[in-house]
Amino acid sequence: MWRAAAVVVLGAVTLHVFLSYCPLQAPVDAMQFLSDYLFGLSVLRAPEEVVVEAWDSLLRPPSVGWTRVAVGVNSCVDVVVCGIGLLKALAMDPGNKVDHDALQSREDLKETFSYFMEKGVAAERFFTDKELFQNIAQTASQYPGAKHFVGGNAALIGQRLGSNVNLSVLLCGPVGPKLHELLDDRIIVPPESLQEADEYHLILEYQAGDTWGEVEAPQANRFIFSHDMSNGEMNMMETFIASLEEFEPELIVLSGLHMMEGQGKEERSKRLQEVSMLISEIPNEISVHLELASMTDTTYMNTIVDQVLTIVNSIGLNEQELLFISQAGSGPHSSQGHWSGTPDIGMVSDIIFWLLKEYGRSEWRKDSDLTRVHFHTLAYHILATVDGYWSNQISSVVAGARVAGSQACGTDTIDPTKVVLSSPMEFVLSRTEKLLKDKKMTLSPANPVRVWHRENISFFITPVLICVNPVRTVGLGDAISAEGLLYSERK
Repeated sequence: MWRAAAVVVLGAVTLHVFLSYCPLQAPVDAMQFLSDYLFGLSVLRAPEEVVVEAWDSLLRPPSVGWTRVAVGVNSCVDVVVCGIGLLKALAMDPGNKVDHDALQSREDLKETFSYFMEKGVAAERFFTDKELFQNIAQTASQYPGAKHFVGGNAALIGQRLGSNVNLSVLLCGPVGPKLHELLDDRIIVPPESLQEADEYHLILEYQAGDTWGEVEAPQANRFIFSHDMSNGEMNMMETFIASLEEFEPELIVLSGLHMMEGQGKEERSKRLQEVSMLISEIPNEISVHLELASMTDTTYMNTIVDQVLTIVNSIGLNEQELLFISQAGSGPHSSQGHWSGTPDIGMVSDIIFWLLKEYGRSEWRKDSDLTRVHFHTLAYHILATVDGYWSNQISSVVAGARVAGSQACGTDTIDPTKVVLSSPMEFVLSRTEKLLKDKKMTLSPANPVRVWHRENISFFITPVLICVNPVRTVGLGDAISAEGLLYSERK
């Protein structure tokens, strides 16, 4: 009570001083000044509450929204378990921390899990031994507390989009009995996508502060592995493209290219060429978004960048994937081995700018369709678009950040008491460009979206309200991209 009274007195004194030097034209202006002053005082409300209110005021539906969206082509059933608990159930002891590009043994599994758990970052790997994987999957399914969910980027994005009653959503991917049961009834699945058995992915989750041996997780995240041949070969791609003529979508969301990384180089190269040709056959009036995921082969990543990025309109990716693209293509900050803590905003801006300048559409590169990048990391999101091709992107970046906070906590809307604001609130716009290196920008709870421009590219940034005790971390990136696309409008 006394603090509130003190604030009012302080505000009145400030107003009196202000009026002495800067007389206003009408009493309503004076009251507006006092209202703005009090609104900015953090002692009145938690910053998280202020951010949520500011977001709500910024959200605007697109003037012409999507009505038909086709999503493909990777889908599966996710088995979500406590990572440390499962490894103990498999009689594994803590060991070395080593990143294996592919998992061939139980030893590879525990070493790679330890490596990424110590960093607190998400990762996904292919398990080469089918029989051993099935044994581990059986143990995981029977582990106390194990849960089965819709899995695979395409199915997760389809499930998120399918919750919108104004959308008709087609999902094409390997859909077995369990996955079909888990999918929203409104989602259309072509008969050719149905198969007798499900593909299973194992999701090993951990919370901030969890320990295994000498490893302590700095934040909640997950490690994913599978032996998935249907998705690994993108077997449903032809079925997906064939279904588009009848469904007539306005937007296509494509994912699953990362699943082919486990193939031999020749088979993978041939299949990627086939997939690229299929994508290039999609009519230009249909917008295409590509959702990327974790990869380790730089040659394969470069091939995707060269063959696929220029024939899609939009991409979604996280901090690992963004840095890996730069490392593979010798882009900005490619000597950086990994991010240390929250990715530096100036460095992220440099890589996104390079990506759109090097591979995006421009006056001198009219053969590229890429005009939009949606970047998401734990503490903040950035949307970047080539000017003249997209609108409503402030709402888009806000929508993605908002769903990250609510889905992680398992709530329909953000509960300000269950999240924390930990984004950098002051940052430089670039670490490489001379004119921008010393130019700083600030975010605030009351003004949580900022916009800046580099040549013909516009950047939109907003913080994320991080769930303190996340219920589930799997599929956050997919939900973020899906929600952002819902609010986006292609000109």
